Amino acid sequence: MGTKGTEIVSMDVNELLELLNKAYCDEWLAYYQYWLGAKVCKGPMKDAVIAELEQHATEELGHALLLTNRIIQLGGTPITTPKDWYTWTNCGYDAPDDPYVGTLLEQNIKGEQCAIGVYKKLMDITQTADPVTYNIALQIIEQEVEHEEDLQALKEDLELMVSRK
Repeated sequence: MGTKGTEIVSMDVNELLELLNKAYCDEWLAYYQYWLGAKVCKGPMKDAVIAELEQHATEELGHALLLTNRIIQLGGTPITTPKDWYTWTNCGYDAPDDPYVGTLLEQNIKGEQCAIGVYKKLMDITQTADPVTYNIALQIIEQEVEHEEDLQALKEDLELMVSRK
């Protein structure tokens, strides 16, 4: 933990660590949801959906890394047990039990919308209280917004394809 790095935080560091750990758990669950969804995906436009899910999985893992680094910088410990991710998560986990592309897209759009809300809240809280965390949240929310847009575009294409048959 860097002394000056924590001195610039003008909020309760324990509260911030809790928020970061919750987001960290969300990212791990999102990673797994995307990764597994890409493996079981079935239906029209399957290849395009799989490619998108795989890309998003990689990016969610990157978000987890950013959050891990910040948690450690602030003297905290990331949640170390995967079963605890369910307790800490903001956004939950939608198992890809129905492998149909439309269902997977809906589940992941819902997850992205939740993530956008989580990072907007984190940005609001840290905007003046912690510029480092604010910038991390800004970086992540930019990708989450892009993810939502990508998934919604695929869903629209799927609906057009299905309705024209």
